[in-house]
Amino acid sequence: MSDQNIVWHQHTIDGAQRSEQKRQKPCVLWFTGLSGSGKSTIAGALERALYQAGAHTYLLDGDNVRHGLCGDLGFSDQDRQENIRRVGEVAKLMVDAGLIVLSAFISPFTKEREQVRAMLGDAQFIEVHIATSLAACEQRDPKGLYKKARAGEIPNFTGIDSQYQVPQNPEIVLQTEQHSLEECVLQLMSFLKDGGYIR
Repeated sequence: MSDQNIVWHQHTIDGAQRSEQKRQKPCVLWFTGLSGSGKSTIAGALERALYQAGAHTYLLDGDNVRHGLCGDLGFSDQDRQENIRRVGEVAKLMVDAGLIVLSAFISPFTKEREQVRAMLGDAQFIEVHIATSLAACEQRDPKGLYKKARAGEIPNFTGIDSQYQVPQNPEIVLQTEQHSLEECVLQLMSFLKDGGYIR
């Protein structure tokens, strides 16, 4: 079937109605940073805080998505880009469902992050840079991946032999080497309240 034969079906219930029903303003918090920077940990703690505040959320985690939706992709630059494109499309649907989506992916390339922003618009895309240094990430190395990468066992590893492009104008920067997990979550919750995403 050609693209010209595929038409978006407009349903009677729209995103604004789903948002109002949930009493929140849907968005995507896009956590980006090096492996071991704290993306999943912070996103998980934020989701717990949002759940306790009565918000409707869903957490998309890089490792989990690669078990299913992106299970056919490797770690070449091209596959990484396709991984982020797919996640962006899923996040867009979840936002239309009225959810606050927490997306924890290395997403090393500026171009791909900006493509997801373009899908959603500035009001619904919140880039969160987990600004943890490579040295700190290597010291933490919770999965032993840096050790393997340094030994040449993992090719195309971000920060070692594959580039990570640091966000230039993220909405939020979290300094995990200076602030505790609790402080990072408070910073995020304050941003969401101030922006009217949660009540």
